[in-house]
Amino acid sequence: MTVLTATPTQHEPADLLARVRRMIGANPSVLPTIASVVIFVAMVVYGEIAYGRIVQFNTLSNLLINNAHLIVLAVALTFVIITGGIDLSVGSIIAFSSVAGVMLANAGWNPLAVIVAMIGAGAAFGVVSGVLIRYFNVQPFIATLAMMFLGRGLASLLSTTPERLDEDSPIRWLGAQLKVIDGPKVNDLVITPGVIIAAVVVLVAFFVLHRTRTGRTVYAIGGSENSALLMGLPVRRTKVLVYVISGALAGLAAVLYTARIGTAQNITGIGWELDAIAAAVIGGTVLTGAYGYVLGSVIGALVLGLMTVLITRDGGIPPEMTTIITGGILLVFVLLQRAVTRKKE
Repeated sequence: MTVLTATPTQHEPADLLARVRRMIGANPSVLPTIASVVIFVAMVVYGEIAYGRIVQFNTLSNLLINNAHLIVLAVALTFVIITGGIDLSVGSIIAFSSVAGVMLANAGWNPLAVIVAMIGAGAAFGVVSGVLIRYFNVQPFIATLAMMFLGRGLASLLSTTPERLDEDSPIRWLGAQLKVIDGPKVNDLVITPGVIIAAVVVLVAFFVLHRTRTGRTVYAIGGSENSALLMGLPVRRTKVLVYVISGALAGLAAVLYTARIGTAQNITGIGWELDAIAAAVIGGTVLTGAYGYVLGSVIGALVLGLMTVLITRDGGIPPEMTTIITGGILLVFVLLQRAVTRKKE
């Protein structure tokens, strides 16, 4: 009796490349996202060859733990940028929410009430930005710039010195490390409740953007707001909603960061709005709106985090190079996005 077994053919890699080409041809907007995945993989390979000990549990653990707040911010900016807007206030929201939250926690407030207050404060900033943009026709850049100065000023009004969260505060549990895999020596896979929360945010945001009417309205607004209005979509409500989501997620990011660091300052979050925008753009979210993916923004945040890891491992590269390299990568992706939008036009 003869047994026939299937053997892999040399055509399988070619078939895979052909499928990728067809996918890109059918939807060119995925090209920047695919490019970000390729860059991330290339950085991992380079880091492993050049420095070693990159592809291991503790590196992955640190990458996720240290960038959980950035992942949440990148998701927040994805919603806003897809509509063709921008939000410059998220860094200042983090400063205000973290300082206020630590002061409330140290004053004896219930930890859950503190967390709700921090997220609610961010949502309140988002409401103001959304109302200014939608009902008073203020440009998103100007409206959120005003909220940025307001948030930073309020944080400085509360305190100009570092506020430290009590060591026994239950909020710190969100930053506590939980061992998932016990590896050899210190090579353990660990996560924190904050990482789990960030993962839940990503999953919920993915569902909302790709499986709900609200998500379809967000994309429609970015494509053509007038067309969305003519189709009877709730444009006004959705435009306000995306800024509320952005503000609330910034407040949540403040919770995650404060729980991990244990300290809040009025200077916390300076420049983080630019990091979040960069993460979203590197992940394939087009600045002109209508195109973007939550999972792509997550990859963009991890690219920025891994870049910091590689520069730290090298030791000979000054920390200032992080900003220069980020700017170079961002420029490449903006040019790539421009090429994609031209092809679609």
